[in-house]
Amino acid sequence: MNIYLITIAILPVIVLAFVVYRADKYGKEPFGMLLKTFIFGALSIIPAALMERMLVMFTPPVPVVSGAYTGFVVAGCSEELWKLLLLLLAVWKSREFDEYYDGIVYACFVSLGFACFENLSYVFAQEAFEQAMVTGSVRAVLSVPGHFLFGVMMGYYVALAKFDARHRGRYLILAFVVPMLLHGTFDSLLMIPESMGGMAGIVSSVLFVVLIWFDVRMWKWGVRRIKYLQELSQQQNADRSHPFRGFTWDF
Repeated sequence: MNIYLITIAILPVIVLAFVVYRADKYGKEPFGMLLKTFIFGALSIIPAALMERMLVMFTPPVPVVSGAYTGFVVAGCSEELWKLLLLLLAVWKSREFDEYYDGIVYACFVSLGFACFENLSYVFAQEAFEQAMVTGSVRAVLSVPGHFLFGVMMGYYVALAKFDARHRGRYLILAFVVPMLLHGTFDSLLMIPESMGGMAGIVSSVLFVVLIWFDVRMWKWGVRRIKYLQELSQQQNADRSHPFRGFTWDF
């Protein structure tokens, strides 16, 4: 294996994993749990790929519609569904999942596990070294950060579901629906021009500009949610450290 290709495939994953881990200010997650969620994320590729193969058989023949179908249904639905299921399987009942921000950490590690092995498969599927480097570079800028941000959104709602039993069902639904819609929009902006073939023309350029705008907006949404759950985690830790926590007046 070429060390340059491996590096370009996994380096953005390592960087983003470090970023989300470093932002955990009130109790770092144990390495074993982080490794577990990363591996579960990588394993989610298998059922997601099988589901995608099944769904792709029903792709509509209409160019623009087929691009949107591939983005939302084939990719967005399959990948975010299985990432969520493997995330819940890995951490939902764990005693380590004891703060709001933990939801984002674990969801991002699941998403980055998925992105890492997806990246490797795309990069090493290219026949020429130059093509592989271009593919890895583009995915490092767009696809891997995309998966990271989908993970932020998923983790945000999973955390709310974990600590709000009253609205748990609604938050778990949103933990799938919101990342799926973001993923579908992201992929559709790339796939619609591809589905048009030679007719794409200016459409491809316009949609790429929209994609960059959308990517910037996702970063803003993601940062806001990270800060919000950090604040909730801070409050949780403050409550735990209060000297009279658990004290009751008994007369």
